[in-house]
Amino acid sequence: MNDARPRVVIVGAGFGGLWAARAFAHRAFQVLLIDRNNYHTFLPLLYQVAAAEVEPEEIVYPVRSILRPLRNVDFLLADVRKIDHAARTVETTVTTVPYDYLILAAGSVTHFFGVPGAADHAFTLKTLDDGIRLRNHILCCFEHAAEDPEAESRRCRLTFAIVGGGPTGVEYAGALAELLRGPLRRDFPKLNLDDACVLLLEAADHLLPTLPARLGGYALQRLRNMGVEVRLKAVVGRVDPGEVHLQDGASITTQTAIWTAGVRGEPAAAGWGLPRDPSGRVRIEPTLEVEGLPGVYGIGDLARSEEKGKPLPMIAPVAIQQGVTAAENIQRRHAGKPLRVFHYHDRGMMATIGRNAAVAQVGGFAFTGFPAWLAWLGVHLVKLIGFRNRLFVLINWAWDYFLFERMVRLILPAASCRESSPPHGHPKTIGRISARTPQRPAPQGEEPPGYVRKGPVEPTA
Repeated sequence: MNDARPRVVIVGAGFGGLWAARAFAHRAFQVLLIDRNNYHTFLPLLYQVAAAEVEPEEIVYPVRSILRPLRNVDFLLADVRKIDHAARTVETTVTTVPYDYLILAAGSVTHFFGVPGAADHAFTLKTLDDGIRLRNHILCCFEHAAEDPEAESRRCRLTFAIVGGGPTGVEYAGALAELLRGPLRRDFPKLNLDDACVLLLEAADHLLPTLPARLGGYALQRLRNMGVEVRLKAVVGRVDPGEVHLQDGASITTQTAIWTAGVRGEPAAAGWGLPRDPSGRVRIEPTLEVEGLPGVYGIGDLARSEEKGKPLPMIAPVAIQQGVTAAENIQRRHAGKPLRVFHYHDRGMMATIGRNAAVAQVGGFAFTGFPAWLAWLGVHLVKLIGFRNRLFVLINWAWDYFLFERMVRLILPAASCRESSPPHGHPKTIGRISARTPQRPAPQGEEPPGYVRKGPVEPTA
């Protein structure tokens, strides 16, 4: 690196970090992008990996390939251990890196809202490994159920409870229902798939709480028509191996609890000497500088940014726009110019609910059905990085659409098929929800697992 140029370090190769790096292209700065993975994951399609719609490698792209045209940007594969703000250095698992300016775009992790057992016993959808592991598990559930002679045990294996009725939960519920009723029904002709059930649990009184009520109502009706059992005002109180307990006293017998109810700031930031709010997000100024740390910027899910007194959503468009603004403000600060205040330009939100069905809000317009589905396909295909990825995702989508078949129903040996024994003494159930009182009372004073979601329109940071 040329020491004469100002040094910018970017932590995190999500969309916020990548867009910030791109904004320095051909500028008189030397930039280093640090991430624990050497690839970028297109998170809006991660649920399709878990639903056997696309291959894992079709939604990831090598970071070095993305940065190749940017001659002044380098990449370091490492974890960040410590940030010394006085010495202006970032200590990683590989080396210690000096900086003149720092952009923190480390993203978020799943938020379990303090629900006992959720972190230990629920599947998540935040990383590529999560998607592969969940796909493995669901396919294994069918393989084991096909050889299970006990009806109650089969029902337990084939009941899939999704916690969280935001876009991720809605999209995955629809994709999973189509997988069960289509390809897997043909794969397992001797298995009675009337035993299979997809449940969607939402703490609020409607789905897609951040979208207009009409769109949430459409999603609810569509999912129910697809055979998804949707329960509203269903607050999870505890997750045990083999059961999900609700705060109203009901319990669900299942080996598969999938948590899509919330995200929170990257917990590693707690050791980086940054001011944080109760949810773990870094507090920043309107210019995106971290409070009390000039020249250090927080963007994306890691940072808490507000407009009109309300926090901005933890979605990709926010991270992307913040990445560009942070890079611009670094250049302005270095030139001695006043910094820009960040203003988010909302381009809308979308969520798909399966074949020919989606909801979309763009500007002041809200629409549903086939037009929204086409718009969802187009936006995600365009935003996906890499021509090869776009091509193969399009082929998979077309194969699924015209032949009602999914080509990637693979149990990969590299990922574990998590299997737990069915619980003893199943309670009497109505559908998949029993009226048995939980063995322990639900925790008091916990925030209910409502909807906090990364964006469905563009990739999240």
